Amino acid sequence: METSGRIATTPDALDFTVENVEKGLHQLYYDPNIENKNLAQKWLMQAQVSPQAWQFCWALLSPDKVPEIQYFGASALHTKISRYWSDIPSDQYETLKTQLFSQIACFSSGSKMVLTRLCVALASLALNTMPEVWPGAVPEMVRVFQEEGGGVDGRARCLALLELLTVLPEEFQTSRMPQYRKGQVRGALGREWGSVCPLLQQLLRQGDSPGAVKSRVLRCLSSWVLLDVPLSESEGLVEDCFTALPDPELFDTAVEAIVNAISQPDSQRYVNTLLKLVPQVLSLQEQLREAVQNGDMETSHGICRIAVALGENHSRALLEQVEHWQGFLALVNMIMFCTGIPGHYPVNETTSSLTLTFWYTLQDDIMSFDCERQAVYLQVYRPVYFQLVDVLLHKAQFPSDQEYASWSSDEKEQFRIYRVDISDTLMYVYEMLGAELLSNLYEKLGRILTNTEQASSWQHTEALLYGFQSIAETIDVNYSDVIPGLIGLLLRININNVQLADTVMFTIGALAEWLADHPVMLSSVLPLVLQALGNPDLSISSVSTLKKICRECKYDLPPYASNIVAVSREVLSKQIHKTSQCMWLMQALGFLLSALHVEEILRNLHSLITPYIQQLEKLADETPNPSNKLAIIHILGLLSNLFTTLDISKQEDESGESTAPPVKTAPLPPGPNPVVVVLQQVFALIQTVLSKWLNDSQVVEAVCAIFEKSVKTLLHDFAPMVSQLSEMLGQMYSTIPQASALDLTRQMVHIFARETDHFPPIKALFDLVTSCCGLVVQENGKLLLQAVLEAIGGGSSRSLMEQFAEVLFSLNKHCFPLLTVWLKEALQAQGFPSTRVTTEQKDTFTQQILRERVNKRRMKDIVKEFTLVCRGLHGTEYAAEYCL
Repeated sequence: METSGRIATTPDALDFTVENVEKGLHQLYYDPNIENKNLAQKWLMQAQVSPQAWQFCWALLSPDKVPEIQYFGASALHTKISRYWSDIPSDQYETLKTQLFSQIACFSSGSKMVLTRLCVALASLALNTMPEVWPGAVPEMVRVFQEEGGGVDGRARCLALLELLTVLPEEFQTSRMPQYRKGQVRGALGREWGSVCPLLQQLLRQGDSPGAVKSRVLRCLSSWVLLDVPLSESEGLVEDCFTALPDPELFDTAVEAIVNAISQPDSQRYVNTLLKLVPQVLSLQEQLREAVQNGDMETSHGICRIAVALGENHSRALLEQVEHWQGFLALVNMIMFCTGIPGHYPVNETTSSLTLTFWYTLQDDIMSFDCERQAVYLQVYRPVYFQLVDVLLHKAQFPSDQEYASWSSDEKEQFRIYRVDISDTLMYVYEMLGAELLSNLYEKLGRILTNTEQASSWQHTEALLYGFQSIAETIDVNYSDVIPGLIGLLLRININNVQLADTVMFTIGALAEWLADHPVMLSSVLPLVLQALGNPDLSISSVSTLKKICRECKYDLPPYASNIVAVSREVLSKQIHKTSQCMWLMQALGFLLSALHVEEILRNLHSLITPYIQQLEKLADETPNPSNKLAIIHILGLLSNLFTTLDISKQEDESGESTAPPVKTAPLPPGPNPVVVVLQQVFALIQTVLSKWLNDSQVVEAVCAIFEKSVKTLLHDFAPMVSQLSEMLGQMYSTIPQASALDLTRQMVHIFARETDHFPPIKALFDLVTSCCGLVVQENGKLLLQAVLEAIGGGSSRSLMEQFAEVLFSLNKHCFPLLTVWLKEALQAQGFPSTRVTTEQKDTFTQQILRERVNKRRMKDIVKEFTLVCRGLHGTEYAAEYCL
């Protein structure tokens, strides 16, 4: 420490005294300089794990210290006990335990955060010593805190005991002990439940128990049930929790305790206890209704959590109790009430979303029974699921335009995600209800669209369409006899709202496969899609729908091709869509053009891309700047997305199955592929662009993407371009090596290296790239090694050590002489890659690395071991598990 009170940076300043720790804490909390704060935090973390921590931690707990300092002392104690238990001599266990008991008693009337930290420290000690050294840990804790004395009142002692008993299972859950040890301690804790349960029950049932005590009892129960204590043994306590629910102060903790108790996987074994809980849950319905009427979202949310926890975790066990079927059906209807709770999610309610997983679970459990029992259950529950569909579609409805406009962007996004969850649920429910569900939706949509007497809201229409879309997106509806009628109804909809128009578009898109089998309907829906394409508010829905139609129905689209291209070209020229939608639109056009004759493809390509080529020529002449860079990348992206899907090679394979005119089955004409023709025409222009932008990795990546996507699509049809592209790639890579150029080279080598005609240019390219790679390693390998060593020394997550070991293995295998020099130079620096490693340990690490040129697994073990040494974790129980 420096005399100014600020922490020094030199290693010899690590003087971990009480005074210095207090200065460090003051610097951490009150110094306005962020660098000083960070320095203090780093120093304090070192202090906490230092041997001197045993001396200063007790002094920091002195009553005359402020809570922040006391808290650090308690945290240091916990760190030493939990992470460095092996450093504590066994003859010190009893003294340490006594001191902790004493400190907890002192702080039982003091700072709550310090008390909790001390309890966690004693809990860690108990976990490290049970069952052998401290077999009766919990009874002793109870006895110590029930004894009079020490000037501490009974209520404070009781709360301290409950805090200790609460953190004991929590500390177990987060402790880093080996698996075999974890099993031993879990068993020991399970046996201690016999001492805890009666105490909690007594305190909860005592009429004069303060609210704070009862709340702590409920928290303690929540903590212990997570250890899978048998539900039958906590049955009485769980029932007592229900009596606490009417008390607003205890409601939240009581809900948590009940939910935790009945959600444990092991609890399904105790069917009799579960059956007793069903009427307890049903008895909450009146409280639930009152909460909903009064707009009490917290209460309705809590009660719903209880009902869902029982239903979701135990639906199969309760379904099997056929003599109690009415009770379970009542519980299902209670959950249905929660699903349909009034109000719009997430503004007026947040409860309904909790129930969705239950409906999946119940359906799975019903469908898992044998056919005979399944038929019985379906008789009861199919009507329930039809009701569920109505409820979900009602919940999916948008609010009024005025109300929706008042929502925040975050609320709108939550509502969107909620509707996606509803969509997923409807798709799943379809597996149970089948075609009858589509017919049901169709009839309802037909009624509201043909009812001339009573106009329906657009929200109602949109929700029903959304139901159709949800199912058609993932389920094969080609056999359904209601789809032709549905398309007829779509044309009757008065689309006067963006949300409704969006859903109409997405519904058409979901029916793209059906349209491919019924192409006569294309003339009805395409005008809707092309009209929507010009509306920026419908950008995502209209473009994605057109892309689906062009992909699925391309062999039936030639009669409409010129119109689709014309509209698309106009839309693109107006620049009303965002970049990603422009790319999708080009992919749609690629699918569309793939089904045309080559002459028509070239004609349409000319009209489509000529404006962009002209624009690119103009940009190529300009001095590079950020604005024209974005324009260049955009144009190159349009071309690469177009070439991604423009594939005439599949015409012969697929057109035979098409219902389109026989002319489309004509053989492909000889000559270059249309994509190759275009690429050859613009090749010189692309080279000009590259000559000015070769230093920019994003522009190079965009150029490479055009050829990479073309090669992937065309494969051997790309052959006419191999020679000139290989030459260009060689020039690019030898000037400035770029990852995108390397990826494209790999693809070219993979496809064309075995072809005699293309072997010379491919070989020349391969030789050039590999020689450049060697130079890159020679010039930058030392920097790479230093970065890897820094990461191993503690600069990166331990989960990445295997990847860093692979880098070292490759360097050792291919650059051994250089690695020998680089390792020696890098590790000479004092304190690198960690202040915790000695010169001898670094020398050993170097020798191990340089010896290992064959066994990659051994290299990974060497790196794992060294990173633990660097982090001060070597030899700990956690390290033993990490190295397994």
